[in-house]
Order: sequence, then C-alpha cells, then structure tokens
Amino acid sequence: MVFLAVLLLLVLIAVVVLIAVVLRGRRQAPRTAAAPVPRDPFGDPAEVAGDPRALKAGDMVEYLGARYFIRGSLRLRQGGFTWDEHLLQADTTAGLKVWISVEEDPDLEVVWWTERDLGGLLPDQPKIVLDGVEYRRDEHGSADYRTEGTTGLGDAGQVQYADYAAPGGRYLSFERFGGGPWEAGTGERVPNGTLTIYPGS
Repeated sequence: MVFLAVLLLLVLIAVVVLIAVVLRGRRQAPRTAAAPVPRDPFGDPAEVAGDPRALKAGDMVEYLGARYFIRGSLRLRQGGFTWDEHLLQADTTAGLKVWISVEEDPDLEVVWWTERDLGGLLPDQPKIVLDGVEYRRDEHGSADYRTEGTTGLGDAGQVQYADYAAPGGRYLSFERFGGGPWEAGTGERVPNGTLTIYPGS
C-alpha cells in the first residue's frame, strides 16, 4: 500500500513537472518578426532630414546654411493630383520671403522659389528666355487651393498657373489667384541632402 502511494506521488510529480516544462516552452517560443514596411526601391533614404510632404506652418527648414520659418501653406488640387506650396521667411533681419513647393509626380520633387518682378512678361509663349536661360512651357491649367497660416490669400480659391522648365533643374512659374494679376517666380530643384526640417511644436 505504501509502495502504491509512493508510486502515485512520483507519477503526479512527473506530470506536474511535464506541464510546467511545456508551459514554459510556450512562453519562451520565439515571436514571429513583424512584416517589413513597404518601401520605394528607388527612393533615397538620405534624401532630406525630415519629410517635406509633412511641412506645415510653424516648422523651420534649413537650406544652404540659412534657416527659414514656414509662415503658411497652400494645399492645391487639380483633379486627383495634389501638391503643396509653403511661404518661408528667413531667420534674418532682412526677412527675405521665398516659397518651397513639394509634389510627387511620381517621384518626390522639392523646388526652391524666389519671387520675381518680370514687368509685363506673360506666360503666353511656348518658350521664354530670362537671364539668358531658355525656359519651355511644361504644363498649365487651373487648380483649387486652401490655405493654412499666413499666405496673403483667402481661405480657399482657384489659381491659374503656367509652369516652364529649363535644363539643370531650373524652373519659371506664373500664378494668378482669383483672376488677379500674374505673379512670377524662378525656382531650382533642391538637391538631395541639402534641406533639413525642424518640425514646429
């Protein structure tokens, strides 16, 4: 009788130990790795420090050694195509105002714009020569926009535009808001790795 009790106790202990080992093994089983995030195989991860597609009023950008604050943004839409333009002000006494545009078509393109007074020059020709550079009309049309922050425009409206391009990533753009006068600017593509973004609070 004592022998049976001891044998039964040993079997019970063996079962408890086996259950404990199985449960511990399940807890320590390696977890499956998370699925990798899809990435653009042609994208350059060192393109910029920060994502220009997320720019907004209050952010600061550094470009070619100068810092600029984003005062306001235009969010533009033409059919299913969207792009952004941001009004910048330098962190200097002069307070030079410039614009930066951000679009994907399909690759990310960031262009630095400086407003220009072109007198009576209008976007009515297929090519325009300015400062010895020949620009060819690339596209034109109209788009709806809404504003954020300070832009000098109303909350929403429509803009007509005519864009010209020249070799070497140079651009000439005309815009007319709400049927007003044409405004012009010359632009240069921002090279990869030269723009740093500091998000606002």
